[in-house]
Amino acid sequence: MKPVPLFLIIVTLPLLLGGCGEESSSEGSESVGEKPTAPSEKVKPTEEAPVDPNLKYKITSDSVTITGCDRKASGALTIPTTIEGKPVTSIGEKAFTGCTRLTSITMPDSVTSIGNAAFAGCASLSSITIGDGVTGIGDSAFYSCTRLTSITIPDSVTSIGNTFFAGCTSLRSITIGDGVTSIGEKAFYSCTGLTSVTIPDSVTSIGESAFHACNSLTSITIPEGVTYIASGAFFQCTNLKSVMIGNGITSISKYTFVSCTNLTAVTFLGDAPKEGLEIFKKSSPTIYRKSEAKGWDETFAGRPVKLISEKP
Repeated sequence: MKPVPLFLIIVTLPLLLGGCGEESSSEGSESVGEKPTAPSEKVKPTEEAPVDPNLKYKITSDSVTITGCDRKASGALTIPTTIEGKPVTSIGEKAFTGCTRLTSITMPDSVTSIGNAAFAGCASLSSITIGDGVTGIGDSAFYSCTRLTSITIPDSVTSIGNTFFAGCTSLRSITIGDGVTSIGEKAFYSCTGLTSVTIPDSVTSIGESAFHACNSLTSITIPEGVTYIASGAFFQCTNLKSVMIGNGITSISKYTFVSCTNLTAVTFLGDAPKEGLEIFKKSSPTIYRKSEAKGWDETFAGRPVKLISEKP
């Protein structure tokens, strides 16, 4: 017999030792009652929604602000909840100003603030969804969005800025959430198509010229939470016929119902408020009050006062 070459011995020996070692290890594991470890499953990372290429944004240490949009963007636009792993929390000042081709915008609940003039001049915008996380909306946020027909303000919002919807001539109805405490100056100025407004009890004041020239409004109820109505709040609401004012009102400023030429009845549910100058100039309503209410005379701001029971 010929001798086995040395290199074959060297190659074969580790293989034999390896096989023995694995078998020995397996027996040792079973002898102490350990179960074989199951292979770990790979956890898939959460996929982030793609960011619309038309959006511009700024990342801070822990959040994202939408700062702008390509003015040529058109159609529907959805603002993502997160960008690069950080939550989108605000829409910056003038972010979408002049984006005249956008037709609808949806924002996530992660957004807490909408800056001044954020959507001003979005002339084709007919629909917008405001997330439930928004607490503040800046001045002129939707100024002159002439095709916007309706909007719901979520309960999370506590303040509505000045000239908020001014010039939104197609706006028909507004539902304001129960978190709003004040309606700003000229908030709905010249919303000539507005026929319905729901004001919650949480509102305590109505700003100057808030509903100026909303000449499609035919009636309005001011809830008991409102204590003050500022100057010219309903100036030139030419089709306004009746107003119901809750018992919380303590003061009505000057020119509030000037040129409301079709106004026939203003009903107060509480005591007589402090009256401003020429509240009903170029208007001729009859004032109605409760029999038990205090502080009333035969006239109020130059208009005759009668009991509610005498109301036709």
